[in-house]
Amino acid sequence: MSDSRTPDWPGFVNTRDLGGMPLTGGGTTAHGVFTRSADPAGGDWDAARAAGVRTVVDLRSSAERGLAIPGVAVVHVDLDDTDDVGFWTELRTSGAFGTPLYYRPFLAAKAAKVAEVFSALAAAEQGVVFHCALGRDRTGLVALLLLSLAGVPAEVIADDYELSTAALSPFFASQGRDDHGPFIANLLAERGTTVRQAVLDVLRDLDVARYLTDAGVAVSDVEKLRTSLRTTGASPDGG
Repeated sequence: MSDSRTPDWPGFVNTRDLGGMPLTGGGTTAHGVFTRSADPAGGDWDAARAAGVRTVVDLRSSAERGLAIPGVAVVHVDLDDTDDVGFWTELRTSGAFGTPLYYRPFLAAKAAKVAEVFSALAAAEQGVVFHCALGRDRTGLVALLLLSLAGVPAEVIADDYELSTAALSPFFASQGRDDHGPFIANLLAERGTTVRQAVLDVLRDLDVARYLTDAGVAVSDVEKLRTSLRTTGASPDGG
């Protein structure tokens, strides 16, 4: 992936612009519309605002949230639906939690929460930073859906998802924490798969536009999100 996708905002972790990615049929995704990130509270917000960031969509639960971010609108959506203890207990017991293996059951069970996020993204003033704690699981799912909706090929989306493993390694080291990457890779290997293949499996036969509209996102909002991520040189097919 091009370095142009990594904004020069000191203090931001696992942060990537969704722009500059190839689209099926030609063209690339637009820069400066959506940026994915880990918790950006300690980042240089002067730099982010100067680059055009106007809205933050925080995907974390109320218990995880920190201080307000000055100079930007902040929208909170608890994507995980943390009150549903039984759902998360089952996922943790299965070993899928914290890996892309949880995405398919999550999409099936939590369509209303996904719709809430995408309605918020459509309503937000661009550019948008969306994030969770590490910018990998919740953020990764939202990025996956946005990119597929825009028409980015599944293989490219999987490439982007894998970038978080390397991006988070120095963060874990700086915090004195064990790196999640090898643990996740070993867990998936025990199940006969990889991070990349698990992401591709999520995208297989997934019609994101239909999923979102069935979940309750307005058709006009789905189209707004699709077109906002596509450059003028892109053909209208895909996604």
